[in-house]
Amino acid sequence: MMTETSIPLTDLRRASGRPSREDGEGSLQVQLDPSLKIGNAKVFAIYGKGGIGKSTTSSNLSAAFSHLGKRVLQIGCDPKHDSTFTLTKKMLPTVIDVLETVDFHAEELRVEDFVFPGYNGVMCVEAGGPPAGTGCGGYVVGQTVKLLKEHHLLEDTDVVIFDVLGDVVCGGFAAPLQHADRALIVTANDFDSIFAMNRIVQAIGAKAKNYNVRLGGVIANRSAATDQIDKYNNQIGLKLAAHFPDLDVIRRSRLKKSTLFEMESSPELEAVKQEYMRLAASLWLGVEPLAAVPMKDRDIFDLLGFD
Repeated sequence: MMTETSIPLTDLRRASGRPSREDGEGSLQVQLDPSLKIGNAKVFAIYGKGGIGKSTTSSNLSAAFSHLGKRVLQIGCDPKHDSTFTLTKKMLPTVIDVLETVDFHAEELRVEDFVFPGYNGVMCVEAGGPPAGTGCGGYVVGQTVKLLKEHHLLEDTDVVIFDVLGDVVCGGFAAPLQHADRALIVTANDFDSIFAMNRIVQAIGAKAKNYNVRLGGVIANRSAATDQIDKYNNQIGLKLAAHFPDLDVIRRSRLKKSTLFEMESSPELEAVKQEYMRLAASLWLGVEPLAAVPMKDRDIFDLLGFD
C-alpha cells in the first residue's frame, strides 16, 4: 500500500541545489515500472482544463483514427469514467471496479471484463480512480497498462489515446505522460483555459526530462477565434494543431451518446469531421516535438491584457 509521507526540510534544501534528480524525487509522484512500456503503438495523452471537452475531443479523435484504418485503444483516466461514453453508448465499469470484484487478483480477470468495443472498432477502457482523498491516480493508470500488456492487447494496437483528468498535474495524473509519445492540450480562447494550459506545459516539461513524451500541439475547442491562444503559443513556442468551433451539434452529440461521425450531416458538421480527420492524419504521420517554455503566472496576466 502506498502512503504519503512528509518530505524533510533537508531533502528540500538538497533539491534546491539543483542536482540531477530522478523522476518523482522530492515529490509524491508515482514512477511506473519501466517494463510496462507500451509497445509499438503511437501513444497520445490529452490534457486540458476541466470541462474543456477533452473526452469529446478524445473520442472523436479515436473515431477519426479508426476511419484511417487504425486499431485504436482509448483509455479514460478520470474517476467519473465518462471518457468513452459516446463510443460505447454506456458508462463502462472501471478497472478499479472490476479489480474489486476479484479482491484485486488481476489474474482472475478476462479481457471482456474491462475492455469494451466501441464505435467503428475502437477498443475502450475506463481506468477509473480511487475515491477523492484516498489514493493516487498514477497507481490506477499503472495497473491498467499492466493488465493490457498481460492480456497482449497492446500488441495489436496502432494508436493509444489517454484521456486525462482535468488540469490536475500531480504525479498521479501525470502518469500517462510516462507512456505517451506526444501530449496534446485542449484549450479554449480564454484566460482561464490558457492559464491551466501553462501549468500543464510545466508538468509535461518536467516529465520530458526523464521520459520520451514531448508536446505535440494545442487543440482549440469551443472557440470562434484563436487570437488569445495564438498570442500565448507564439510567446512560449507552441503551435495550433486543430481548431473546433463552439457548435450546438457537438453539444448534442454528447446528449445523443454519439460521436460526431454518427450525427446527421450538415455543412458545419462535415467541416468539423474533416478537421478531426486532418488532425488524426497529421498525428499519424508524426508531429515535431515542441520545446515550449512556460510563462510565470504574472506574465500571463500581462500578456493577455489584464491589469
